[in-house]
Amino acid sequence: MVNNQLNLGAKIVDLRSDTISRPTQLMRQAMFEASVGDDVYGEDPTVNELERKAASLLGKEAGLFLPSGTMGNLISIMVHCTRRGSEVILGDLTHTVLYEQGGAAQIAGVSLCTLPNHPDGTFDIEVMKSKVRTRDIHEPTSSLIIVENTHNICGGKVIPLKWLDELAEVAASLKIPLHMDGARLFNAAVYLGVPASTIVKNFSSVTFCLSKSLGAPVGSVLVGSKTFIYEARRARKALGGGMRQSGFLAAAGIVALDTMIDRLSVDHKHTYQIAKAIQDANSKYIKVDLENLHTNILFVWYDATRINSVEFCERLEKVHEDEKKVLGKEVAVKMVPLRKNYMRLVLYHEITDEDVQDAIDKLLYVMKKYE
Repeated sequence: MVNNQLNLGAKIVDLRSDTISRPTQLMRQAMFEASVGDDVYGEDPTVNELERKAASLLGKEAGLFLPSGTMGNLISIMVHCTRRGSEVILGDLTHTVLYEQGGAAQIAGVSLCTLPNHPDGTFDIEVMKSKVRTRDIHEPTSSLIIVENTHNICGGKVIPLKWLDELAEVAASLKIPLHMDGARLFNAAVYLGVPASTIVKNFSSVTFCLSKSLGAPVGSVLVGSKTFIYEARRARKALGGGMRQSGFLAAAGIVALDTMIDRLSVDHKHTYQIAKAIQDANSKYIKVDLENLHTNILFVWYDATRINSVEFCERLEKVHEDEKKVLGKEVAVKMVPLRKNYMRLVLYHEITDEDVQDAIDKLLYVMKKYE
């Protein structure tokens, strides 16, 4: 017998993404009490405070509150790539390439030149140099380089500071600005033990999400120079991103920056605990790369000839009648089958020590069925 109705007694541990996290009580209270105004007129005091705080944290002059990181990346492309026939250079596994619907071409009229991402989220700088286009009339003009940090599809990897410095030196010599898609930038800062401003010191623009690992309900912030943010604000308006009394949302973002950064190490620890349990199970067909686990994202790899990732994730969500006898409770675990041979799980602030242990127990229980 299988209980497919997950709300009928089964405990649900949802590890699909940190985007599903809900705001903390402090955030809810701040939203309730927020002073607001019309942000399109620049008159929302809470939005203004969030933008100032974000810019200061990252060592930039100004910030802009946005509905999403996808909009932040698109706006950055629009502002940096003003010449028609512009091209952006970036890794082939970056979020902008895979998950932003080709917005650079669809909306901004900018083409993308992709380089193979290495497993650590970097790409070959020498190969990048060979791809840079000049003002030859036959070619697009290389106008921007984008780096994702942490790198989602490379398993939440933190981009090495040494590589960022090398890239910045080359980009400066080529007179091409850098943009960082820092959706989970503060996870990288906590992992490296450095201020986020150190990571982005050579980047002309940076976007980071408030609604992922930082736990706020909505929004991202784009930072850069005052001139850049002025043009970004114009682009935001054209894209329909002016949100009027958005201080109610910005208030949660301020709390996120004040209270949620230092605790990211807990999410990293929880992710490691799950990965270690899977590795210690010594499965023939299910593996993790514990040595190269950096932050709150874990990929679990399968032998695709023996295991179907979709079926495995569906099984984790189901509760069989005998499970309570073995596990002591009914537990349903939600994960994402990203590809046919691996799935992704992501930790966030609402996942407790008990949740982690329950997820481990359920994972190990299901894994045994495939041995």
